[in-house]
Amino acid sequence: MNDTDLHDALLDERALSKLRWRCRRGLLENDLFIERFFARHEAGLTVRQADALGILMDLSDNDLLDLLLGRKPLQGDLERADVTQVLALLRGLRPLTSSEETA
Repeated sequence: MNDTDLHDALLDERALSKLRWRCRRGLLENDLFIERFFARHEAGLTVRQADALGILMDLSDNDLLDLLLGRKPLQGDLERADVTQVLALLRGLRPLTSSEETA
């Protein structure tokens, strides 16, 4: 199995449980976005998406909320396709396909 296959593999139950615990936030507003995200997407969550979500969870609560509400764009190291996709899912938007991203 190559790296691409590994990153596109579905998250196992243990990893999903750890991720849910890591995603607990101090702001209720962030928790609402995150709980909705898990309710909609946890069954199909990939390792790549979990990694991107982990990157977003490294942000402060206020910075994360600004991204979720669209007050700030992704910048610097966060401007990655996987982080952009997960942010769209968190916001409740349909993520862009690769052909739409390049258009």
